[in-house]
Amino acid sequence: MSRARVARRIAAGAAYGGGGIGLLGAAAVGVVLAEVQLAKRSVGNSGVHPAPPRADGLYGWGFAGDAEPLRFAMLGDSTAAGQGVYRARQTPASLLAAGLAAVAERPVELRNVALPGAQSDDLDRQTTLILSEAPGWVPDVCVVMIGANDVTHRMPATRSVRHLSAAVRRLRTAGAEVVVGTCPDLGTVENVYQPLRWMARRVSRQLAAAQTIGVVEQGGRTVSLGDLLGPEFLANPRELFGPDNYHPSAEGYATAAMAVLPTLCAALGVWPEEERPDVSRREGFLPVARAAAQAASEGGTEVAAAMPTGPRGPWALLKRRRRRRIHHAPDQDPSPLPR
Repeated sequence: MSRARVARRIAAGAAYGGGGIGLLGAAAVGVVLAEVQLAKRSVGNSGVHPAPPRADGLYGWGFAGDAEPLRFAMLGDSTAAGQGVYRARQTPASLLAAGLAAVAERPVELRNVALPGAQSDDLDRQTTLILSEAPGWVPDVCVVMIGANDVTHRMPATRSVRHLSAAVRRLRTAGAEVVVGTCPDLGTVENVYQPLRWMARRVSRQLAAAQTIGVVEQGGRTVSLGDLLGPEFLANPRELFGPDNYHPSAEGYATAAMAVLPTLCAALGVWPEEERPDVSRREGFLPVARAAAQAASEGGTEVAAAMPTGPRGPWALLKRRRRRRIHHAPDQDPSPLPR
């Protein structure tokens, strides 16, 4: 069965309450559990801080004046929280806030409620926290990074997508733009052996494609992280993985942030590129399931809603935006937010 068809089935199951499509087949569970035990002995056991550094604050305060700060919220799991790095400015939320401030030439107010270890069913709590923690504070844009723990804990894909779609719907209803970094390729983790590596890659991409369909149908945008990070992590594991051999290093987070930044800025209308497809970069309009499947296999690819319907269902715009390296200028160090 093609990845597009699998993604459609998962997304349909999420929309209509199905829950029986699991991420791993029952026949493979015994082999996988044995491989997981071997992987656990050498992954995630050294050098990582128990809690990621906190990056909340005001970025780009050198642009302050009459311009109101853009409100930016980060949700998700340990990747969104920045687990594995030592400094706040190395976390993806900090990098994205600094990059958004530089591109928009406006200050950016960041709040990060991501939780290490979170699965998609924690997004309801995180969304409530963002929308109710500070009275009157509604984000202009949110970035969500989620999915890896759903795979490792074998959460049914339909349930995973259902929770993510519900969170995107709530944030969009509140008036926020939403960008989702889809499930990363867990087949790139060092010391994860076959057949677990093959299965992890397969289910990661299936979930990423299904997440894309669910997010786009709720009016959000997605950026594929899996294949973008996969070859680079495999080729440079010592540079792009952190001390625990599982979470990204500072350089790994910067690579992910560079992929998400163009879509984050485009969602707010401040990225200096047209929204029309560029045929020279193989961009175009596709049925959403095909766009989702293609994006899951090609990192850094953005998928956003386009025409509402067609003979094969909703259509989406697939973009391959040019990335820019993110630098922290001296005036982009965060200042604490009032509590």
